[in-house]
Amino acid sequence: MRPLYEHYRASRTVYALDLPGFGFSERSDRRYTPQLMTETVQQMVREIQQRHGAAAIDALALSLSCEFLARAATQAPAAFRTLALVSPTGFNGAKPRLGAPGSDRGMPWLYRAFTFPLWSEAFYDLLTSPRSIRFFLEKTWGSKQIDEGLLQYDCITSRRPGARHAPFYFVSGYLFSNDIRRVYEALTQPVWMRHGVRGDFVDYRQEAAFADRLNWKMQRFDTGALPYFEVPAEFIASYDAFLAAPMRARSSP
Repeated sequence: MRPLYEHYRASRTVYALDLPGFGFSERSDRRYTPQLMTETVQQMVREIQQRHGAAAIDALALSLSCEFLARAATQAPAAFRTLALVSPTGFNGAKPRLGAPGSDRGMPWLYRAFTFPLWSEAFYDLLTSPRSIRFFLEKTWGSKQIDEGLLQYDCITSRRPGARHAPFYFVSGYLFSNDIRRVYEALTQPVWMRHGVRGDFVDYRQEAAFADRLNWKMQRFDTGALPYFEVPAEFIASYDAFLAAPMRARSSP
């Protein structure tokens, strides 16, 4: 979020949230779930409103965090004025995720394999080596022209005490909601959805189901999954236009 944070802090109050298990947040050995992340988003919103008044906020999330933001917005709709979903997960595959409310895509056998004491630490070290992180960033960008500052930060933050706990829940599927289609469909706020067309994160077959929803605005950038790194001026101009005149939130017929 750094490029957007640095840009918008000059004109408005901006908060960047480190979710549990990442960044400067607690990284204890506990169960990491979509509901934990959702509750964290809601707690942050309450803190912001306590400091600045109860006005609804404009919130932006990236990738998997979009699922947490969307769920928070369905549980407390009045707290959010607009939602920006950048390269959101949950739109891929031939079938929509219509699982039981609150269900996730966790695979217990995979989590046990990743966390088996004999090789857990070695596997994490391999997963977060500078070469591995560069490999995954290149897949995210769809190019070798990645942001070197982000690479350096990733290498540092992945070595903090307790850093392996949340990522193991991530790679085992526990942080992905199995009912996310229902969650996205329940959104009533104006939604600004953007994603790229390069790299490994370009499967958005399910977005067609939202094309006619009057509260959704969708656009593709000729970039990888982090367009605000590659075309910041274009990204910001599009987002500013959305914020200046958000669509009237209505459900589709």
